[in-house]
Amino acid sequence: MNRCTKTAKILFPRKGTDLQKWSVIACDQYTSEPEYWAQAEEIVGDAPSTLRITLPEVYLEQPGVEERISKINATMDQYMADGVLEELPAGMMLLSRDTGGACARLGLVMAFDLEAYEYTPGSTSLIRPTEKTVVERIPPRLKVRENAPMELPHIMLLIDDPQRTVIEPVYARAAELEKKYDVELMLNGGHLEGWFIPEGELTEQVQTALDALCDRASFEAKYGVDGKAPLLQFATGDGNHSMATAKANWEKVKATLSPEEQVDHPARWVLAEVVNIHDESLLIEPIHRVLFNVCPDCVLKAAGEFFAANGGKAYVAQERPACDCAQVFPCTTEKGVSYLVVENSKWALPVASLQAFLDDYLSKTPDAKIDYIHGSAALERLSAQSGNLGFELPELAKEDLFRGVVLDGVLPRKTFSMGEAQEKRYYMEAKKIR
Repeated sequence: MNRCTKTAKILFPRKGTDLQKWSVIACDQYTSEPEYWAQAEEIVGDAPSTLRITLPEVYLEQPGVEERISKINATMDQYMADGVLEELPAGMMLLSRDTGGACARLGLVMAFDLEAYEYTPGSTSLIRPTEKTVVERIPPRLKVRENAPMELPHIMLLIDDPQRTVIEPVYARAAELEKKYDVELMLNGGHLEGWFIPEGELTEQVQTALDALCDRASFEAKYGVDGKAPLLQFATGDGNHSMATAKANWEKVKATLSPEEQVDHPARWVLAEVVNIHDESLLIEPIHRVLFNVCPDCVLKAAGEFFAANGGKAYVAQERPACDCAQVFPCTTEKGVSYLVVENSKWALPVASLQAFLDDYLSKTPDAKIDYIHGSAALERLSAQSGNLGFELPELAKEDLFRGVVLDGVLPRKTFSMGEAQEKRYYMEAKKIR
């Protein structure tokens, strides 16, 4: 089997850099909370920081975004020229992220082949999204990457490794490795440790263990499928649109290269963290929905009409129904909490039912806006504002995630999140892409 992973020449901040100011949360978090990013600005000040070489998506649709992108690219060049970032020898990075849960989350940062990734519906690639990719979200993100000399992805790729054969054996030998960072992350991000794994015995051990996860016989036994089911090695847990943007950029670059140049061009390989879905620290959280600029009663009335037109029934209850025979969504407005009850939905997953309705409603209501919210506190705060309506999503069993992708294809977009917003990847490592 052709491998879709390899070691990477990771760019890392030079010794003496204040890593607490350097490391900033993924750009697609806190998109409706500009005050978070104002706090990050205050903390970073004039220090070297990934805040200066990424574009928080809270600014993506604001005036002056082109100037922001130009400044980001210029700062990347400056950091390289001034030696703020230094290239390590080929290798991987072992991570341990403690966010205050039962245990730390373990991960491995390495390079992934974009030729082995497809986000189109029905994809049979070794690396596949867990959720639908919204292609309209790619072009504005591509503008950040297309002239950038480096990438700082916040992608987390999941493996289904119940026997813990890939990451955990490496962590058991962490004392043998060079520790590159040990830092308390800003704004309640928890504690992050990282060890450099030089190319050699340990990196080959990782590759061999990853190969075994894709053994055809083991794969078919695990998921109860026959030889017709396409092998799945990695599923995107976080950062799928970052991955899709890297793929779109590679396709543009690829068109300018000879076949020989394409083989190992840096834009072909994306940097990402691989995490075992069976890691005890990994909590699969639902992603909630908030509508802005709406009449909540009108939205709920429209829900009734939508589901009736699709063979079901929907109504609003003031108390949660006692039975489990319906899909139930707590709804929060400035007036309090009620419950949207959907019976006989033609969509099996509750998130699929709700998203089908919301997509339909938003297509007919141009003034309404939607945001996807991580965490119950942010949902409650935003939903309680006048003209807003929040929908709370139920939990998804994480052991069903890989099986769902293998058997049914991608899940509805924004089905789940791995933890609360503050637990998302913080930027630390980078990699050249040209």
